[in-house]
Amino acid sequence: MPTRRVFLARTTAAAVTIPLGASACTAGTGGSGAGGTSAKSLVFGKTDGGTTFVRNYNMFGPATQKSPNSEMIYEPLARIDYSDGAKVKPWLARSLEFDEAGTTLTVTLRDDVTFSDGKPMTADDVVFSLGIPLEDPSFNTGGTTYERVVKKDATTLTLHWKQPAFSELGQLASIMVPVVPKHIWAGKDLKSWSNPDPVGTGPFTLERFAAQQVTLRARDDYWGGKFALKELKVVPTSGDAVRAQLLRGEVDWALIAWNGAEKEYEAKNPEHHLYQKYATGGTYALFFNTAKAPFDNVHLRRALAMTIPRKDIVTMLERPGTEAGPTGLVDEVFADVILPEYRNKVQAVDAAGAQKELALSGFKVRGGKLVKDGKSYAPRLSFNQDYGWDPYANIMIRSWQKHLGITVKQVGAPSANLYEQQQAGDFDLTINFTTGGGVAGVYSGLSSRAHRPLGEKAATNFGRWKDQATDTSLGKLLGSNEPAVTKSAGEELQRIVADQVPYSPIYNSYWFIAINASHWEGWPTPEHFTHVPFPGLGPDATLTLMDLKQAAK
Repeated sequence: MPTRRVFLARTTAAAVTIPLGASACTAGTGGSGAGGTSAKSLVFGKTDGGTTFVRNYNMFGPATQKSPNSEMIYEPLARIDYSDGAKVKPWLARSLEFDEAGTTLTVTLRDDVTFSDGKPMTADDVVFSLGIPLEDPSFNTGGTTYERVVKKDATTLTLHWKQPAFSELGQLASIMVPVVPKHIWAGKDLKSWSNPDPVGTGPFTLERFAAQQVTLRARDDYWGGKFALKELKVVPTSGDAVRAQLLRGEVDWALIAWNGAEKEYEAKNPEHHLYQKYATGGTYALFFNTAKAPFDNVHLRRALAMTIPRKDIVTMLERPGTEAGPTGLVDEVFADVILPEYRNKVQAVDAAGAQKELALSGFKVRGGKLVKDGKSYAPRLSFNQDYGWDPYANIMIRSWQKHLGITVKQVGAPSANLYEQQQAGDFDLTINFTTGGGVAGVYSGLSSRAHRPLGEKAATNFGRWKDQATDTSLGKLLGSNEPAVTKSAGEELQRIVADQVPYSPIYNSYWFIAINASHWEGWPTPEHFTHVPFPGLGPDATLTLMDLKQAAK
């Protein structure tokens, strides 16, 4: 019998070498308004970053506005492999091994990693980086839960939890917990420093920064291998504009939900116009602020959840057929673990049931306001204006007015402001997403360990959910490696989410990816992939770009 449970196979060399023999061509071209013209460059059209970029590469800092795609400069210790059951696998680490108790994780580092200034990555850098979230809760933007990190030798360190943490490895794959160079970051005031000239272990360096275009240059000395492309250009755009840019070949790569893409995009150039969808495992959901009235009332939460017109919303969002089930687990990913009563279940509007729940809540509706015990409440719904969610929010608001008589005010906000409000608990109702990365990843944000009082920043538990039954089930799910125990715990959490409604899933989350492969070929497909071509996943984007080669003319 082994003395330690080895959860992750030791990583093999991740290097994938791409020959540079292809002839130069105008890649990611664009002439006007879409990244400019440059040989061996690839243009990413960023649709969720507003119209201008901010130069702030301090990922640990509390500021919500950060530079785009810093995950191509900084890297985490691990990655989540969505092609292999969302398993956590080493990246900058060579191996990750828990002890029998699941409270101590031994991290053995790769010994061939260098920062872009030429200095080697050492255990000192990693201990320093993982220690930053422990210094101040406002630096813990990745929601880490370990309590101590200790250097053992030049390439080995240990992380320590109070409780078993077998299922909490995913936090080491977060791009919010990157490895940074101690020799540059030590001594900086991380609450105000913007780190304008980033130095990381990642495959790219910052070449040029402008408010409307960021140019990243591929490193020749990257530990993982070499790239055929030389530059990655990131340009701000919108969901509407990027469709035309993709069609014209001005943008090579973008994230966009595009209903009708089969006819409007793929059919116009089947060889080069690719539109792909990958399930994240999580959902977009309506979050209730359960730390205060009126949504500390379960019956009221149920009433609103039962009158969300999910079918209308996914139709408007051009994501037909993606309505979420009541558990927050996506059938496409978790079919084997979802309880039979929830499997493939679509939540239709149930006005009669919602009226009963409203009556049980004890609230009366007067003049559109919720009234109880001499107090009245006029709920507000916050959402992301950068995503153009106004019509989507209004669909819910009209439904609640129609079926329950409740008037809910919409209060949209830009991404950065909304995220800040959600972290501080400054909302009644809001729309956000649950993370993926396995059942534990979907539900871990409900842990009371992530709970913070109103006004203090919560990295993941925005709704301030605090429930003993949830904590007990999460404790079993996160702390056991016994399949029967984790299965049972996962089922308990499904029932809690469906019945107690800490949040109400609206539609399943997918990465929608549009590619114009006229300039670069070798992209993965949903039918055959080992990594998702999604920039926000960091290492997956790196693996994607390393596989690309210039398309033949």
